[in-house]
Amino acid sequence: MGQRDDRVDAYITGAAEFARPILIHLRELIHRACPEVEETIKWSRPHFVYKGLLCGISAFKEHCAFGFWKGAILRRRAGEETIPGMGDYGKITCLADLPADKLIIDRIHQAMMLNGDGAELPATPKPKKAPRELLIPDDLSELLAKNDQARAVFEKFSTSHRREYVEWINEARTEPTRIKRLTTTLEWLTEGKLRHWKHQNC
Repeated sequence: MGQRDDRVDAYITGAAEFARPILIHLRELIHRACPEVEETIKWSRPHFVYKGLLCGISAFKEHCAFGFWKGAILRRRAGEETIPGMGDYGKITCLADLPADKLIIDRIHQAMMLNGDGAELPATPKPKKAPRELLIPDDLSELLAKNDQARAVFEKFSTSHRREYVEWINEARTEPTRIKRLTTTLEWLTEGKLRHWKHQNC
């Protein structure tokens, strides 16, 4: 037999009036479809566990949501479009917004099979970080504008090598130190040297 959690009762009781019938109905369908399911509270929302997280229900100010932990797999298999942040059935404002009980129960059974088979969610690709824009300090730009050879070398360097010079100059804590680094930068660039040319020689 499954296990109910008093915290889920409290969650439903504290939900908006329109939401209570929806939450109660979904809760009962889940238990009917999966008699062994266990209730818990995760991320402040009711969740249902069967060989791992199965699904969850939520109540918001003006709508409810019902989603499967492995809903992405289920939707892909069914050829359904993903609705970001809206669970698997969009915004549910009344019982009429839900599909037929039979369809929900069938989806619950599919989710149970996924958990039973140990299916894993596809890894979420990490967004690629946009390269940081390299801002050339005005004082360095002015010096390079007056020295064609240094400017040509600087422009041929990769962004990372140009960044090493820029950051070295910007890290100067006093004006005299900055001026000294600017002068050294111009000298080394004229000689075709990288910022860390001494380490390269080593």
